[in-house]
Amino acid sequence: MFAVEAKAGGQSESNAASAPSPRHWKQIVESVEPFLGQVAERLAEQVQAFDSEIADYAQYALTNQGKQLRPALVALSARASGKVNDSHITVAVIIEMVHLATLVHDDVMDEAVIRRRRPTLAANWGNQISVLLGDCLFAHALKLAASFPTPEICRAVASATNTVCAGEILQTQRRNHYDFSRAEYFKVLEMKTAELFALSCELGAWLAGATPTQRTGLRRYGVALGTAYQIYDDCLDLFGIESRAGKSLGTDLANGKVTMPILVALERADASDRSELQEFIQGWEGSNFPRLLKMLAHYDALNEARETVQRFLAEARQCLNCLPETESRWALVGLTEFLAQQTGALGVTP
Repeated sequence: MFAVEAKAGGQSESNAASAPSPRHWKQIVESVEPFLGQVAERLAEQVQAFDSEIADYAQYALTNQGKQLRPALVALSARASGKVNDSHITVAVIIEMVHLATLVHDDVMDEAVIRRRRPTLAANWGNQISVLLGDCLFAHALKLAASFPTPEICRAVASATNTVCAGEILQTQRRNHYDFSRAEYFKVLEMKTAELFALSCELGAWLAGATPTQRTGLRRYGVALGTAYQIYDDCLDLFGIESRAGKSLGTDLANGKVTMPILVALERADASDRSELQEFIQGWEGSNFPRLLKMLAHYDALNEARETVQRFLAEARQCLNCLPETESRWALVGLTEFLAQQTGALGVTP
């Protein structure tokens, strides 16, 4: 069991049986907004730990948070199984820092120029600085994890970081490969994305004093939710709108990544279309996009991807049955419904 610092932020909540799950992001995180504010403040404070000559780079990376999904999972999992305390803030900062480090490296590998509606670190300062800064972020996250009085958190964070990086390697190995299965694809998603979702839920529950059954259920919830989220994100790269997505789109195609919609089309295509699809990816040009989308529509790739997301989200909801019916449990259910709505909106003309 982790040693818990029972400091500020101790919270509990009454039963909320039969409460409707919220479907809007602000509703979902409303109960943990003070916690998210503390995480953002403490994350910004980490800039002071870096050498003054690289502090600007660190600040640029650490203040570019999105919806703070992983910190929200830490807090909601804690509240759904116990009480929030100061240790949860530290853990959320650690996990968010690991996540931001992976984004810095992803943008280098994908040659992305926009992330969360502003230029990427690589676009501003180049690949070499970006890679090294990402390494610094990983190292600092582990340093924070090592500050806990027992080693379990550091081990868990180090293991998760290893898994995430290994997943990225597996995905890189599979670029421009067209013969791998859905099971292999899902394995990569679980490793490179879902692992940090699972870690957020698991550590949130563990530090709150959850039962082993609850910790296991919340970890499984995180894996299923994170896998669904990455399938959605892969679809967004093809069917999204860049101004809404806030990041460069089409980077998966440009880098030879076979994502869920492409995998579905490859499974269903005749020999001629399959050959043309492979040629599109191998020598990707933006001018081929209309033809590609027509082919994906012909093989109903987006709908199949949507249904796959829904199956993972249903699995995630099932994993929450081990929890008492509280406001935070319904917020976790609400996350699945929010993602379902986002997925359903893909490909819809505004």
